[in-house]
Amino acid sequence: MSIVTVQLGQCGNQIGFEVFDALYSDSHCPQGLCSKRENEVYQASCKERFFSEEENGVPIARAVLVDMEPKVINQTLSKAAQSGRWKYGQHSCFCQKQGSGNNWAYGYSVHGPRHEESIMNLIQKEVEKCDCLSGFFIIMSMAGGTGSGLGAFVTQNLQDHYSNSLKMNQIIWPYGTGEVIVQNYNSILTLSHLYRSSDALLVHENDAVHKICAKLMNIKQISFSDINQVLAHQLGSVFQPTYSMEGSYHYRRNPLGELMENLVPHPEFKMLGIRNIPQMSENSLAYSTFTWAGLLKHLRQMLISNSKMEEGIDWQVRPPLSRLPTLGKVSLNRELHFNTSIANLVILRGKDVHSADLGGFKDPALYTSWLAPVNAFNVWKTQRAFSKYEKSAALVSNSQFLLKPLDTIVGKAWNMFASKAYIHQYTKFGIEEEDFLDSFTLLEQVVASYCNL
Repeated sequence: MSIVTVQLGQCGNQIGFEVFDALYSDSHCPQGLCSKRENEVYQASCKERFFSEEENGVPIARAVLVDMEPKVINQTLSKAAQSGRWKYGQHSCFCQKQGSGNNWAYGYSVHGPRHEESIMNLIQKEVEKCDCLSGFFIIMSMAGGTGSGLGAFVTQNLQDHYSNSLKMNQIIWPYGTGEVIVQNYNSILTLSHLYRSSDALLVHENDAVHKICAKLMNIKQISFSDINQVLAHQLGSVFQPTYSMEGSYHYRRNPLGELMENLVPHPEFKMLGIRNIPQMSENSLAYSTFTWAGLLKHLRQMLISNSKMEEGIDWQVRPPLSRLPTLGKVSLNRELHFNTSIANLVILRGKDVHSADLGGFKDPALYTSWLAPVNAFNVWKTQRAFSKYEKSAALVSNSQFLLKPLDTIVGKAWNMFASKAYIHQYTKFGIEEEDFLDSFTLLEQVVASYCNL
């Protein structure tokens, strides 16, 4: 089954390029640590998902590119074409001459309705090229105007036109220090609208990815391209093919559907995060060896202590003792730092993958009381190695990981809203104060729901 990717705004288009490049590079990597036959099946499965028929031997990405300024789209198209390995379709982009000025309302209320027909036609053409559509993967940021405002509008349209197809939005959470003065407004409007029309929100925090670049990749001067490559690696580690069952050598056909089924058991809880291990520079990799026991021990602790990378994990955090009543302040304090999960999916790739012991992730203390671990935990595997790592693990988690950032962003937006700061920039494009209040109400309910796990 195929996935159609919709790249929106500067951020969405730059990340989209890196994602397709990472998928292509990995599927054509000669050191897959598996037989030639197995590698060919893996390649074919990746191609069916993300690339359509070749043109002169070059695969074409199943993607639609949308931006309100031409510069980034032109750069993205030429970078893909120059790679000579894959490219975007000739008629798969839509761009205009005037951006959204970092104003969510302009992207949502002006650009959206004005260009709705053209954008939806492009998406329909891409859908028609799929033998079988698994769903849509929509890449966008929350802080600006086009990715966030137009992204929310397009997602809503996809929900109306393709109500039976799954929609997953990959969202870039802005830096805490702020890139745009109204980013908190843009973010709460984006999140509240997506919560109504998307099936799952896969969130990456810029601050966390920045730290990975600095501490694990040893990059001295970090560019957006470095950050996007880390993102693309994480997304590839989730979306590349895995076996459909233990002991089977057939690849699963519907990754989006199975992701949702495993990770979103209730529409109130849609926030997903990714953690990967190992992540390191080529130089460090040459001197490193990994065991499944070591990787999974670190990955489990990253989950429960809500750490985004293996460096600086808090090993003091422990699961509450099978949810017994807490005694004294120490255990209460520890529980505050403990990241409770609704559902987790571990994806293992590489050598001796069938020997990996995942018992640590089946502990009921990791999960909310209303889901048994047998329903809350799943594992996908393949012996085919990913990227440059002989063994690697990814964890996609529906947990309390975003509680603090979400609470912070809602709080900052509310403080601005209470003093009516910049509200006129939104009302002049038809987003009223009631729309803001609806967004606050919905997101405060989301915070409360995750808090009560």
